[in-house]
Amino acid sequence: MIRVLLADDQALVRAGFRALLDAQDDIKVVGEAGDGEDAVRLARELGPDVVLMDIRMPRVDGLLATRRIAGDPALAAVRVVVLTTFELDEYVFEALRSGAAGFLVKDTEPADLLRAVRVAAAGDALLSPGVTRRLIGEFAARSKEPDGCATDLSLLTEREREVLTLVGMGLSNEDIARRLVVSPLTAKTHVSRAMVKLAARDRAQLVVLAYESGLVRPGWLG
Repeated sequence: MIRVLLADDQALVRAGFRALLDAQDDIKVVGEAGDGEDAVRLARELGPDVVLMDIRMPRVDGLLATRRIAGDPALAAVRVVVLTTFELDEYVFEALRSGAAGFLVKDTEPADLLRAVRVAAAGDALLSPGVTRRLIGEFAARSKEPDGCATDLSLLTEREREVLTLVGMGLSNEDIARRLVVSPLTAKTHVSRAMVKLAARDRAQLVVLAYESGLVRPGWLG
């Protein structure tokens, strides 16, 4: 059973998500929060598999709440999926940088929302190649300048650096395998090793690191 925490300041939005999610045999909503402060508190109390987190909320916004959840070692298994209105929200890249596993627009199709919850619960990042290329690049261009020393790429082998670049450009494991002429399993192994060496929570964090380290520049296509 996938346990989900809903964090949104609009009760009607939470009710709609709850009705959809609770109707599934493998998903259960275990709590609701009306702001980011309650979202962090309930995440610690309930230990959900997935938090659906709105960004714009009172008291503590979803961005800071995501950072607190991602930064808590006791919540390492919790995956945060950010909900955004997209056209108006310029903080998606910052949410990914803060530790979110991915993002969804609020008016996404029900089937896509359910798939997103299941993908996040499985530990995968919600970043399709197309989304990575177009949207992450756009938000990276608007984001604050990185430290420059946050990512030590010397930890990676030459092949792992190459794989990190391709991940940042939006390629899936299958795409990477074709590009490097290796098996999908080998590509997945390189991605996993890069995640471990760079202490990345998931694939979304690898994308962020690829941009911040300069391996990939906004606007590049895979």
